[in-house]
Amino acid sequence: MNGTVVVSQLGARMHYAVPRIFASEGQLAHFYTDICATNGWPRLVNSLPRSLLPSSVKRLTGRVPKGVPPELTSTFPNFGIRSAVRRLQEKDVIEHMANAVWAGSEFSRLVASSGFHNAAGLYGFGGEALEQMQAAKQQGMWTVVEQMIAPREDVEDLVRGEHQRFPEWAGAYTDNPNALAFAGREKAEWDLADIIVCPSEFVRSNVIKRGGKSERCVVVPYGFDPHFPPQEIIRIGGPLRILTVGEVGLRKGSPYVAQAAGLLDKSATFRMAGPCKLSPEVQAHLTKSVELRGIVPRSEMAKQYEWADVFLLPSICEGSATAIYEALAAGLPVICTENAGSVVRDGVEGFIVPVRDSEAIARAITNLAEHPGMRAAMSESAVERAAEFTVKRYGERLLDALSFLPGQRQTPNLAIHS
Repeated sequence: MNGTVVVSQLGARMHYAVPRIFASEGQLAHFYTDICATNGWPRLVNSLPRSLLPSSVKRLTGRVPKGVPPELTSTFPNFGIRSAVRRLQEKDVIEHMANAVWAGSEFSRLVASSGFHNAAGLYGFGGEALEQMQAAKQQGMWTVVEQMIAPREDVEDLVRGEHQRFPEWAGAYTDNPNALAFAGREKAEWDLADIIVCPSEFVRSNVIKRGGKSERCVVVPYGFDPHFPPQEIIRIGGPLRILTVGEVGLRKGSPYVAQAAGLLDKSATFRMAGPCKLSPEVQAHLTKSVELRGIVPRSEMAKQYEWADVFLLPSICEGSATAIYEALAAGLPVICTENAGSVVRDGVEGFIVPVRDSEAIARAITNLAEHPGMRAAMSESAVERAAEFTVKRYGERLLDALSFLPGQRQTPNLAIHS
């Protein structure tokens, strides 16, 4: 890729992988984010004893963009605090989406007004890049937007269907006007973008369905650097241990985990690790067949993967679930849906099952339980597959995709995920 790039992002997603990639190539002109522990007054938090800090502040201390020079980083901590307070005050999904629209537009305006440091291009993220993309285009820059998950209209449609199937889980669905506003921002960003980066073919196909130009959409799967060793021993005997990671709720397909657990009864043990905002009544019913671990600190996730024999994520809608990359690196066969946006190959590293099909999940688990040799082969393939999707390989794929930008010399392979 020729020239330098400004990267802007809210939060620490993927441990600041995108700005780190450009910084490692000497092509990062500047990095904008809301708040981190290395710039502005938040850096003082790291000087305080962690035992004295509330959990929300402890999470702030983990926002360290390692590999990104502090002198190339600008933050907006006052905005970051306002945004965090607004999120804490959310009462429902309508307020959540209202805050997402507000935070995206406010952050984008802050970036646009702060300048682009003579960069050739801008790399932003869906829903939070519109105003800065408009400003960048006025200055003759190329622009890239990453669509982290399926378009908001698809998310709403899919989740609406789950509300109708499982009203006891989240109540009746309410039309969300703020979701339409967010979807409008996404589409405006696609129109401005020279390239729309999608983490999976599931996302790419839905962006095109919603009006994104197919020739601008590229698939770049994510990367994960394992920080724990893969399993070396395949357990034989006893019920299979099935692990699901992520927020317990409709979008992650949690009701189908519960249904599969009911179908298999005591022939498999199920565990969910992640936040759960369900009513006490639904949680009580769920815990009859599934162990709820709640939020597990990142430092303790290795123990969860070590406990498991199989990883399950029957998501209704994702971008490309990071937990699946982690599970592959841990050597776990994976059962997931196409909508999870994974790099799992059906019958090789696990099984791809249809969405909303608990019986298919139960059959896949039974198949793995009855054929330990196949489970061992899938475990080995999972580790090999994970090695193809490290952060380093992610960076190579991303830079290859961006070679298609204006003024670049090469044309990328648009299907680089296989």
